[in-house]
Amino acid sequence: MLIAFNKPYGVLSQFTPDGSPNRTLAEFQFPPRVYPLGRLDADSEGLLLLSDEPGLNQRLLDPRHAHEREYHAQVERIPTPDALRQLEQGVIIEGRRTRPCRAWMLDPQPDIAPRDPPIRFRKNVPTCWIALVLVEGKNRQVRRMTAAVGHPTLRLIRVRIGRYEPGNLAPGQWKVLTSAERRLILSTHV
Repeated sequence: MLIAFNKPYGVLSQFTPDGSPNRTLAEFQFPPRVYPLGRLDADSEGLLLLSDEPGLNQRLLDPRHAHEREYHAQVERIPTPDALRQLEQGVIIEGRRTRPCRAWMLDPQPDIAPRDPPIRFRKNVPTCWIALVLVEGKNRQVRRMTAAVGHPTLRLIRVRIGRYEPGNLAPGQWKVLTSAERRLILSTHV
């Protein structure tokens, strides 16, 4: 079984509490014996997969398989073409260069419902939504990458894994994927 979940802000990618005020996956009434494939930090939102199938984690997350994950990040200030190029070429994080990725400014800018709690707002600092497509997923990687090029991430949403996008799945909702949707998830070519 493979489940797509639109993880809301403030929810841990685990079933047991960690002592923080964040909610856990336990409150969303998933079928028994499923576990998250990968992670989204509590302050990140969007597509999280859960499964009861051994081996899927390795197949989807090992960078050697070049399995794409697309994120939309609301960042401070408007990135220059050079900043986007730096992201694409890889940046140094904790002494290692991230793998090359794709990065671009979303045009038109998406109309995304405000988050609760709202993002940090500074009257004199504009924000912008960018997209990044990665094939690796180190801890807080997108946030660290955008900060490394001078554009801290204010809000982060995973919008696609493989060729699957959750569409109108509202935050906090989940669904068991059909065979066709599963093929989209497992596809490495977009």
